[in-house]
Amino acid sequence: MKVLRHKKEITAFLKLLKARAAGVSPEITERVKGILLDIRKRGDTALQKYTRKFDRHDLPAAVSEAEVKGYAGQVDRDVKHALEVSIARIREFHMRQVERSWSFKKDGALLGQIIKPIERVGIYVPGGKASYPSTVLMNVIPAQVAGVPEIALCVPAPLGKTDPYVMAAIDLLGVREIYRIGGAQAIGAMAYGSENIKKVDKIVGPGNIYVALAKKMVFGDVGIDMIAGPTEILIIADETADPAFVAADMLSQAEHDEMASSILITNSEGLIEKILPELNRQMKMMKRRDIARRSLRRYGAIISVKGIREAMAIANEIAPEHLEIMTREPEKDVELVTSAGAIFLGQWTPESLGDYSAGPNHTLPTGGSARFSSPLGVYDFIKRTSLLTFDKEGFMLLASAVEALADAEGLEAHGNAVKIRKSV
Repeated sequence: MKVLRHKKEITAFLKLLKARAAGVSPEITERVKGILLDIRKRGDTALQKYTRKFDRHDLPAAVSEAEVKGYAGQVDRDVKHALEVSIARIREFHMRQVERSWSFKKDGALLGQIIKPIERVGIYVPGGKASYPSTVLMNVIPAQVAGVPEIALCVPAPLGKTDPYVMAAIDLLGVREIYRIGGAQAIGAMAYGSENIKKVDKIVGPGNIYVALAKKMVFGDVGIDMIAGPTEILIIADETADPAFVAADMLSQAEHDEMASSILITNSEGLIEKILPELNRQMKMMKRRDIARRSLRRYGAIISVKGIREAMAIANEIAPEHLEIMTREPEKDVELVTSAGAIFLGQWTPESLGDYSAGPNHTLPTGGSARFSSPLGVYDFIKRTSLLTFDKEGFMLLASAVEALADAEGLEAHGNAVKIRKSV
């Protein structure tokens, strides 16, 4: 892992991070385009072909309710209880995001906004490198809170193996439309529909580079939540931080995959001296240590700064997915943050709490997109429609202004739509 002390080194590392998110080979892009086109043209026939090729099974795409309950029954009581605790907290948090329709009266007019849920949503739950029941919770619950009437899940089953933990989460949430398909082909099926899969209005959920590219390509035909890139954590710490806590939290992201980024920014030389041996000590005990080691070597860094303000400036430039602040006064230092997906304050708020059970959504903007986007929430599953009602008095109050602006823009028919009413 690199220790960066000079501005030139830090600038080069930040460029590397940005390139990490941007680098997609033309071959992968063309492959995804071809898959989507094939799904659009041939529907279920193409879907079966790619499922056989990539996931190597011929199981029916649809997962029955009996199958879901069968798999869920394999999960021990402790995990089910953990899922139930998490569901309750995630639901309570997201209930506070609910928006209501509103209106007001002014000068002979009623103006407002109608809030309605999206009719049909497709949720992608990744599978392959790990089990992700938490992804089910974080994507389904806000959709349910928003009132989405139709929710369809796509869950890959590599080699025909269905994950019991994912099915337990699905069963507890009561979702009944589940398809055993993954990859770009699943995104295509949700976006365009097939003989047996009804197209959706919006697709949400993370996935690998094929899934991310497919979501980007189908945007416009359907809505999407965001383009999720590799995961990242940035920790700002001073001399009060516990090196064991810091190392554990860095490794919690590094174990995801080789593209994950774990960064420590600190003004404490003492912490820098302790953190490297602590990382090595904890890594030796990890099952996924090879993945974590490659991640730290490629995209991990310890950045030495003179003070917390300098640390915050670098953090704001990175706009990390997860930002932990382990300083003497984290509640004060957080005021300097302008861009982050989620902020975790203090020694006792590891990022892992947010991943699973705290309540806020763990689907967060990555790759610097926290500068302009937000965590997944209930607001991602609603439509806002403007409402306008004028009586004649209200119409007459605005008629001259509308005519003048229509004339200025050279749109004669717009102005005439007002003039013709003025004469009545």
